Amino acid sequence: MGTSSGPGGRHRRSPPASALGLLCDQLRERANSGRPLPAERTMAAEFGVTRHRLRQALAALRASGELGKPPIPRGLARSSAALVHRTNPIEVAELRVALEPVLARMAALRATPIDIARIMRTATTLSESHSAGADLEFHRAIAAATRNNLAADLYGLLRQIGRNARIHVKTVRERPAGRLPQRDAEHMQVARAIAARDPDEAERAMRAHMRMVQQQVIDQLALADRKDSGPAVLDDGART
Repeated sequence: MGTSSGPGGRHRRSPPASALGLLCDQLRERANSGRPLPAERTMAAEFGVTRHRLRQALAALRASGELGKPPIPRGLARSSAALVHRTNPIEVAELRVALEPVLARMAALRATPIDIARIMRTATTLSESHSAGADLEFHRAIAAATRNNLAADLYGLLRQIGRNARIHVKTVRERPAGRLPQRDAEHMQVARAIAARDPDEAERAMRAHMRMVQQQVIDQLALADRKDSGPAVLDDGART
């Protein structure tokens, strides 16, 4: 068992590599099950470890690209609440058109094999009921694959603002039957370009995809106005 120096030259024991590895394996299995990870306190109790030990394992998995980014810091979360009052769905969609093609380009250049596997897995929606969550997971996987913490955090902030009920675009008509398969096909074009390490194609495919999303937002807002249905969530045919 190794030691590390603490304040005043004291030494504290570091966790055995085997124990940390076992915890990483347990967390990896939990993450790969498709279920979201619960709060740290809950996971620490579930696995019978301290929160410090749990954070070591989570940090190791994030560093290797096996877990996504941690939740948005509280300061950023508070900022999103303030920004919601200053923006609207058109601005959110416009910024996504500008930002996401660049993130796709960066991901094509920097993604690890684990990042690429996650992007490919999340490109396809398994069921209609999980459409919104699947879309968000796909786009967040690309942001994480840029290996740029600031870019990933800013993207998370943008999506958090977009999900706020104040600026959601409520779907005022049934989604066309072919839209979900079309969205998945657009996602897969982006994913394959990233997997092929083709930044130009990744950027092009993502821009085309986001233009489609932007147009849907505009169309839904116009229809909502005509029907006088009030503020209206639309994102790639689902929720923003």
